[in-house]
Amino acid sequence: MNQNFVGRVNEQVGRIRKALTEHGIYSHIQSIEDLHLFMENHVYAVWDFMSLLKALQRGITCVEVPWFPSPLAASRRLINEIVLGEESDLDHQMNCTSHYELYREAMLECGADTSSVDRFLDYMRRGAPLSAALRKSEAPPHAAHFVESTWRFLSSGKLHVIAAAFTFGREEIIPDMFRSFVERLDVSLGGRLTRFRFYLERHIDLDEGSHTPLALQMLQELCGSDETLWLEVADAAVNALQARVTLWNGIKQSIQARHRVVA
Repeated sequence: MNQNFVGRVNEQVGRIRKALTEHGIYSHIQSIEDLHLFMENHVYAVWDFMSLLKALQRGITCVEVPWFPSPLAASRRLINEIVLGEESDLDHQMNCTSHYELYREAMLECGADTSSVDRFLDYMRRGAPLSAALRKSEAPPHAAHFVESTWRFLSSGKLHVIAAAFTFGREEIIPDMFRSFVERLDVSLGGRLTRFRFYLERHIDLDEGSHTPLALQMLQELCGSDETLWLEVADAAVNALQARVTLWNGIKQSIQARHRVVA
């Protein structure tokens, strides 16, 4: 029964997912400078993905003392498996790291600027409100808009809505053509994209191979056969993917503007 609900959600997001995989941003990234601009925006999406993950872990499992078992027995195992892969993975040198930290290291390796996102996290650690932290850190406007859209899911307090944004707004939407371009660029740069290539391969392979199926199982336990909840899941999934389209559009426009200045 629940599979029917999942199928209906997939049908509703099919068109926008296709728009993302065929988005013109990928063909516009033609140089290391273009890739820097992409990464300096995209890193915010990598970070807030981790925030969605931890909100789910907090809501589905017990992270308090004293401990009590949550009623979502299957989902608490599923989310802990995903947390292990995303927050405590192994990098290409077998060092423990989160996928956000791996991405940031990839930025440093290839010469991208991490100062904005570093300032943003520092402001957040010190308790600044999200909008103020984004403004004070001079986050790229398209990235800031994306993070604010993610925070609306988190602020809903609805686990199934957060799970929908987490499940359907993932990195598996980055197409093979982009990964092929990064591989070719890495060769021409003498290995300066080694960490970024590892991130793409590891993160996307995990999404496609295990984390998306696990997340869909969580959604099924959270929603059961409640059609109202599934309608909210579909709405959140569409909004999450539309936010990614808006982010991609903004980065593409920034790259085009940079090309005009260079020309």
